[in-house]
Amino acid sequence: MSLPIRPRRLRSTPAMRRLVTDVHLRPSDLVLPVFVREGLDEPQPIRTLPGVVQHSRASLVATAKEAVAAGLGGIMLFGVPTERDALGSGADDPDGILNVALADVRDAVGDDLVVMADLCLDEFTDHGHCGVLDAAGRVDNDRTLERYASMALAQARAGAHLLGPSGMMDGQIGHLRTVLDQAGRDDVSLLAYAVKYASAFYGPFREAVDSQLTGDRRTYQQDPAANVSEALREVRLDLDEGADLVMVKPGLPYLDVLRAVADVADVPVASYQVSGEYAMVEFAAQAGAIDRDRVALESLLALRRAGAQVILTYWALEAARGWLG
Repeated sequence: MSLPIRPRRLRSTPAMRRLVTDVHLRPSDLVLPVFVREGLDEPQPIRTLPGVVQHSRASLVATAKEAVAAGLGGIMLFGVPTERDALGSGADDPDGILNVALADVRDAVGDDLVVMADLCLDEFTDHGHCGVLDAAGRVDNDRTLERYASMALAQARAGAHLLGPSGMMDGQIGHLRTVLDQAGRDDVSLLAYAVKYASAFYGPFREAVDSQLTGDRRTYQQDPAANVSEALREVRLDLDEGADLVMVKPGLPYLDVLRAVADVADVPVASYQVSGEYAMVEFAAQAGAIDRDRVALESLLALRRAGAQVILTYWALEAARGWLG
């Protein structure tokens, strides 16, 4: 049979497939999200996130050192306090769990790993929302920005290289950039959660941080059914305000949005493979329905192929140690 064009020739051997691959994923592209809980003496498993734990301060430091050894790009810290209040006072307390954990990790790894801090009030408030509530129970955007500013300075002093404001408040990047620069911290980077949806995929995360949320976050996070133009507007605003990186969250359900953002952003683009994405694969694998490692790697490659240069994933260590070759 005369077939001068045979694409299979470029798939004939593992070496040939490696030669022509145009999507590459490296350990340094991956960021490990971690949870550190106040008062723990040893790590505690999270029921809905198989293989993920709430860390003690000691186990967190050990994990950060493992991340350096594995060649990861960064580690993103989320704090779980024992006490909460309406203002999220523990968020900017120098002795609060997130800030002491940031200092622990920075002391342990120095500049060998990008130490990242989640900058949001939801883990620290007794109502579970990402900001300060007004008398009617709505999130007050501008009062929340003041709390974020105090949080940013506390995290910078604790040693964070990069802050991830995830609350989706209007103007948060511009306000934080101004406050940090005025404090002489123009060295601290901002990862804008520019496109963050009010998604049902966050369920296991709520357990991981012992969320106190009542109601939902639809007035400040984006509508999953909204058009892509809204996402691109959010990205443009954050870029104009000084974002060093921009993020799309969740990942796999929004690959179309991720691609659109990557096409217009002139800064690195990140995506967060969130807890629900991770848990679905883990529980399906436990049921014997899928090949866990292959499916997990495919999901990471999908994010990379859609335009993510930085991927936050709970599989970061495992992928770096074995799946990426």
